[in-house]
Amino acid sequence: MSDRSYPLRPILAVSTAVIRAGKMLVAQRANPPGRGLYSLPGGLVEVGETLGQAAARELMEEVGVKAEPIGLVGARDIIGRDGEGRVERHFVVVTYAARWLAGDGELTPEASDIRWVDLDEMAGLATTEGLTEVARAAFALARGTPGPA
Repeated sequence: MSDRSYPLRPILAVSTAVIRAGKMLVAQRANPPGRGLYSLPGGLVEVGETLGQAAARELMEEVGVKAEPIGLVGARDIIGRDGEGRVERHFVVVTYAARWLAGDGELTPEASDIRWVDLDEMAGLATTEGLTEVARAAFALARGTPGPA
């Protein structure tokens, strides 16, 4: 059993909504949970690292894209319970919008597909819960107008 299963406390994670030329990068999850769903690249925050540093690092590690975080666009709890109702997983995921700097995205063991999509294209994809709302907020922030967090 991994240290992510049946945690003693919530686990802090980040994800990054990278905007480039009016499109946002989404990656198809190659591993559970959520295998096959499109989501934002991300992962766990390491000790001594700011949320923004973690967002940029995880983006580079997961899909080979370099970006500059520009602001928070959301936070959500992901809580999974086992058949007995015990908390099997609990992640708190903080999402940053970011401006693209370099890289088109590359497939990795964590990402089985990568796409740059607008909101209309995203509607046709199987995505993780809440992705559309976060995407709207990220696009609004990238345009310079505040969006809901």
